[in-house]
Amino acid sequence: MFHLRTCAAKLRPLTASQTVKTFSQNRPAAARTFGQIRSYTAPVAAEPFLSGTSSNYVEEMYYAWLENPKSVHKSWDIFFRNTNAGAPPGTAYQSPLPLSPGSLSALARAQPLVGAQPNVDKLVEDHLAVQSLIRAYQIRGHHVAQLDPLGILDADLDSSVPADIISSTDKLDLAVFKERLRMLTVGGFYGLDESDLDKVFHLPTTTFIGGQESALPLREIIRRLEMAYCQHIGVEFMFINDLEQCQWIRQKFETPGIMQFTNEEKRTLLARLVRSTRFEEFLQRKWSSEKRFGLEGCEVLIPALKTIIDKSSENGVDYVIMGMPHRGRLNVLANVIRKELEQIFCQFDSKLEAADEGSGDVKYHLGMYHRRINRVTDRNITLSLVANPSHLEAADPVVMGKTKAEQFYCGDTEGKKVMSILLHGDAAFAGQGIVYETFHLSDLPSYTTHGTVHVVVNNQIGFTTDPRMARSSPYPTDVARVVNAPIFHVNSDDPEAVMYVCKVAAEWRSTFHKDVVVDLVCYRRNGHNEMDEPMFTQPLMYKQIRKQKPVLQKYAELLVSQGVVNQPEYEEEISKYDKICEEAFARSKDEKILHIKHWLDSPWPGFFTLDGQPRSMSCPSTGLTEDILAHIGNVASSVPVENFTIHGGLSRILKTRGELVKNRTVDWALAEYMAFGSLLKEGIHIRLSGQDVERGTFSHRHHVLHDQNVDKRTCIPMNHLWPNQAPYTVCNSSLSEYGVLGFELGFAMASPNALVLWEAQFGDFHNTAQCIIDQFICPGQAKWVRQNGIVLLLPHGMEGMGPEHSSARPERFLQMCNDDPDVLPNLEEANFDINQLYDCNWVVVNCSTPGNFFHVLRRQILLPFRKPLIIFTPKSLLRHPEARTSFDEMLPGTHFQRVIPEDGPAAHNPENVKRLLFCTGKVYYDLTRERKARSMVEQVAITRIEQLSPFPFDLLLQEVQKYPGAELAWCQEEHKNQGYYDYVKPRLRTTISRAKPVWYAGRDPAAAPATGNKKTHLTELQRLLDTAFDLDAFKNFS
Repeated sequence: MFHLRTCAAKLRPLTASQTVKTFSQNRPAAARTFGQIRSYTAPVAAEPFLSGTSSNYVEEMYYAWLENPKSVHKSWDIFFRNTNAGAPPGTAYQSPLPLSPGSLSALARAQPLVGAQPNVDKLVEDHLAVQSLIRAYQIRGHHVAQLDPLGILDADLDSSVPADIISSTDKLDLAVFKERLRMLTVGGFYGLDESDLDKVFHLPTTTFIGGQESALPLREIIRRLEMAYCQHIGVEFMFINDLEQCQWIRQKFETPGIMQFTNEEKRTLLARLVRSTRFEEFLQRKWSSEKRFGLEGCEVLIPALKTIIDKSSENGVDYVIMGMPHRGRLNVLANVIRKELEQIFCQFDSKLEAADEGSGDVKYHLGMYHRRINRVTDRNITLSLVANPSHLEAADPVVMGKTKAEQFYCGDTEGKKVMSILLHGDAAFAGQGIVYETFHLSDLPSYTTHGTVHVVVNNQIGFTTDPRMARSSPYPTDVARVVNAPIFHVNSDDPEAVMYVCKVAAEWRSTFHKDVVVDLVCYRRNGHNEMDEPMFTQPLMYKQIRKQKPVLQKYAELLVSQGVVNQPEYEEEISKYDKICEEAFARSKDEKILHIKHWLDSPWPGFFTLDGQPRSMSCPSTGLTEDILAHIGNVASSVPVENFTIHGGLSRILKTRGELVKNRTVDWALAEYMAFGSLLKEGIHIRLSGQDVERGTFSHRHHVLHDQNVDKRTCIPMNHLWPNQAPYTVCNSSLSEYGVLGFELGFAMASPNALVLWEAQFGDFHNTAQCIIDQFICPGQAKWVRQNGIVLLLPHGMEGMGPEHSSARPERFLQMCNDDPDVLPNLEEANFDINQLYDCNWVVVNCSTPGNFFHVLRRQILLPFRKPLIIFTPKSLLRHPEARTSFDEMLPGTHFQRVIPEDGPAAHNPENVKRLLFCTGKVYYDLTRERKARSMVEQVAITRIEQLSPFPFDLLLQEVQKYPGAELAWCQEEHKNQGYYDYVKPRLRTTISRAKPVWYAGRDPAAAPATGNKKTHLTELQRLLDTAFDLDAFKNFS
């Protein structure tokens, strides 16, 4: 009821005082005039009391009467009643009776000419109807906007006109218009009549169509609404639940004459269209049979992007990070990023030799980083276009993460200096779930980039699929509504409308720091690529496209007709750019070598040498002094904030930590704490992200403490370690893997001097982020010469928890390692282990001790280069009493152990060892327990492979040679077709020159990662342990 009353109060006619107050606040200052509600038939000259200055007095009386008829003299009450009933003023006026006895009673008996109260109600109803009509246009006007440049489909896939909009004669003929008006008025939706079109209505404060006028005839109201909402721009914004934001948008699109451009702006727009169009035409002339995924049909994208960048630069932005699919990418690189044209043209040369390491990528996937002067604002601007795979929209969260990182490193807490622009295709924007995941990061405290401008290149087709078969929503952009992002649809054949919308989008982002979507409704002149035949599947559409005049030609003709440019000036602009292209083409023939590093999207100045090489090929010790270890341990076991009440259970956990520190020992949580804390001391920013990472899935971490008595009061002890430490960011993510892992990958791209970690809630949850792993993390350096030091923490272990919470799928990561299982590297090479790391595509480890986990985290930063690090982390080992490490193994001079050899009785009498078991991770503790129970500590040696890839050939060869009489077996708790066996066996065989077989002790092959039955789980475990310690188990296979 409150909302109804509020709405009614806003829609009812205002009092005079309200009118003055409201319009002085919201409208330009102007002389106040009497906006007549009726169109009087009697001439004003015949009504002397309505002329001159008295009209102001009449107006005040009228508004007072509307509020309360009894507040004015009875004669005014009668006058206004008669006037609203339709009587001319002269007839409506009745002279007051002479003041004589009985005159007051006579006046009281005086009757208006016609029944009055129903007409007062009619007046209010008419005003409410007009306000409903205005609101209808604001909500649904975009449905009848002229958005499709081809004139074939409505952009919302619905050709019908909304029932509550009186569409103008521009769209319907007069007879249809009158019929629609009659249906909506006489006894219909609004209760208005055709004769009401010339009546003047007071405008509500929720519209700006009046400009400086507070009242307009209904006919003019409809015309202005049509101009604002039903031409070449369709505005979706009324779902936004913030009144200020809605009013801001209304003002931008409803104010009469607001979309004006100077002649200079029009000439700039034309010049940008020339460059966009002629670039594609040049490529088509020179390489007609090459795929380039050109921009033909949406050439307006280039001036659109430049307008967004210009306006953003004007508002203070100096760094723009962009992500886009392949269509139009070369054009954006050439005309927005300003990549040298010869560097683009030489990419088409099939004889060009690759000079960089790795395999490279096709030209329309490459990125770029460039700093230049923005000619419009005369300010420096840095532009970065992130390289991307063919997987559409996969780069979205990567761009967001990189943007967040750049904002973080320059202290831009409000997004005023660094921003992102994301380009999308219509089919992908609607079809790819990662778009939704990325939108849901947009306003989260640790993920927000304070607004992204999304530009949808709406070809109205996806490869060969009609949009009516590609989405269920009216528009491809409807996903943006979930975050209250305004959506501006615009006909791309109207360049000025496009420029205006882009300008408003940039201003919106600058004003509200929220996402905004520009939907460029266009077409694709060629097929999916230049070799594709679209007529197979879209014959009618492409018949129309063949007839369609290019937007450059249309706009040039318009400007010539307006006298803004003349034909010779236009032709000179074309020939000038053609000459630039030809000269660049000539220079491109001198290029003989392809340097992918010239296309790097995220350079790290100062980290490498000038030619991109590591500054050394060694890694210092990852150990720490005892004082540092003790200090970090003490902070980790305390609450560094006064009057902060923690949970009783957490008090016990911190007490246990304190006891471990006193005993010079660490468990898993403490080892992580010490690795992080020490790096923070060295100025390395650490960011740990993922689902429930603040506490830890298994309640072991507790990096964020919560006051039990004060809501939302938290403490992060890690940020209280040192006076000038780097900041530590630990943040629970949304329940997303694809989007969040992509975000963290982008964050890690920005700087090598940060440790960025993503932890899966359970290891197998990474499979919903497989696209980021397969397309970015694994091959990123090979494709784009782009190193990245992101760390994936994947909880892994067969613990009887069922098939979904057991395996982190190590076999998948190992299968994608780029080392050769059949080639034994040169083990005598200096810094063999570091060279191995440098040559690999990523590092895969499964640590069995907290100390080794500590060392590998520190090594990740102390290495002179960056590689992704995949760590299979434990679950039960987090609290296992034997999974402890002494400070002695973490002191200066200590390192990460790629292999932990046997150090028990078997190592002291190697000639007595009958079997050498190789394993990794948690199963080691099962094996040692079983070995002890069987009293086989002298017969069976157990060697742990902590670093699986790159494979430690050198150390394992030493182990095999140490036990010459032992047979070799690989033991794992995973099933035989999963886990590490298929990776380890051929490499172990290569290590020993295939002199011995490598036997298998583990679970049998299976489709599922683990059983869901606890008893079956224990039976399988005992079976693999029996096999591992039965010295006759493999005799029948010899």
